[in-house]
Amino acid sequence: MGIERIETADDARLADYRDLTDVALRRVLEPAGGLYIAESAKVIARAVAAGHRPRSVLVQEKWLPDVAALALAPDTPVYVVAADVTEQLTGYAVHRGALAAMHRPELPSVAEVLEDARLVVVLEDIIDHTNVGAIFRAAAGLGADAVLVSARCADPLYRRSVRVSMGTVFQVPWTRLPAWGEARSILHREGFHLAALALSDEAVPLDAFRAAGHERVALMLGAEGDGLSRAALAAADSVVTIPMAGGVDSLNVAAASAVALWELRGS
Repeated sequence: MGIERIETADDARLADYRDLTDVALRRVLEPAGGLYIAESAKVIARAVAAGHRPRSVLVQEKWLPDVAALALAPDTPVYVVAADVTEQLTGYAVHRGALAAMHRPELPSVAEVLEDARLVVVLEDIIDHTNVGAIFRAAAGLGADAVLVSARCADPLYRRSVRVSMGTVFQVPWTRLPAWGEARSILHREGFHLAALALSDEAVPLDAFRAAGHERVALMLGAEGDGLSRAALAAADSVVTIPMAGGVDSLNVAAASAVALWELRGS
């Protein structure tokens, strides 16, 4: 890695980190693929281990040894700046030591992601990045083989999603899913039973669904409040619910994903 110490926030080398939204990083700087921001040495290390390539790293002096321990290519620039410069650039206090501008990898096809999968999670239009990150962490920790996200779902590589997931967005295979008409055909062709987690009078309790012993399951999750769309529910083969107590009708979507994945693991 090449260490470069920078004194001011207006230095042209810091453009990737300066007041840019994640949409801008994807669409303006790198039209062929785009960038995303990874935060903390641990997350950067997981991204690098997954084969993602950093364009540069931004770090404060006291955290430089953590960055030096990463397996970075020799030509990767490491910009060392003061804490106030980092805050000027990003608009917030960076407490985790390092940021990296990472090149976005090309997403695999849905068929590639599903090839060896048995249990996959499907996220429809979940726009909260914290929930997306938490669901990826649950998927990694509880044995889901892949995650499929709708076109309008929040970006799993958004900085907050990556952080909340503890970098597990780099270890769980994922890709974008087409509209339900095509998506249902793809999933059925691969032998998946589509299970929509939703409130419905006709819903099957989660434990009863597990007992049915479906060989390959696509667990469908919708946004907070609105839940799954009508198109998603129409595409589903089963509607499944988590039995609740205490007058509570449902869980946060990330919590619900963890409960459902725990129940369906190894089924």
